[in-house]
Amino acid sequence: MLSVGVYSQTQFSIATDLGLQRSFKKEQQYWAVGHTVQAQFHFTPKDGAYAWISYYSAGKFRNHLTASAKSVSTIPQQINYDNDGEMRFKQLSIGWKKYLKGSCQAEEGWNLYAYAGFGLLLGRISNIHSTVIDTNSYNVPVRVGKANFKRLTADLGLGWETPIGADIFLYTEGRVWIPTTDYPSKFIFINDNAPLVAMLNAGIRILF
Repeated sequence: MLSVGVYSQTQFSIATDLGLQRSFKKEQQYWAVGHTVQAQFHFTPKDGAYAWISYYSAGKFRNHLTASAKSVSTIPQQINYDNDGEMRFKQLSIGWKKYLKGSCQAEEGWNLYAYAGFGLLLGRISNIHSTVIDTNSYNVPVRVGKANFKRLTADLGLGWETPIGADIFLYTEGRVWIPTTDYPSKFIFINDNAPLVAMLNAGIRILF
């Protein structure tokens, strides 16, 4: 009987938002825009689980790099060049949502809540070099071309929302994806604790 009572009180929300993303890692700093869709399961008015999928546009950046000769007999010994990179992300995340003020079903005032979860980040990197470099003769710090990569992330967020009527809520959120794994890629110039990105999102949540 208890399990039935708890289940009958569980509510469900769908949320959608647009976001502005900033990559903070040195040599990979850029802005991008994206979209997130969420499903939220409210086990109590203040606690519940979430699952979301996010996808963002490609962010562009430039690296000023140097290729060094593999042999002392190679002339020149160094070649300076630019790498024009593009990086974009998709991300899946699941975790817990906790209301610090208000509740998921508040009818007036405003709510404050926090997220904590784990995600899978699916990345795509594209590099174009300003100079054609013979990699048989030179060591390059980052490869030319395209590649996919993955990261596991710890996902944290803080949000504010207010009801606007008919079980619809307007919200803004700040989020950060913190990489928890390093799978070095020769197509990414900076691999340590990268990528490190934060987002500012705004959208609506519909409570069912």
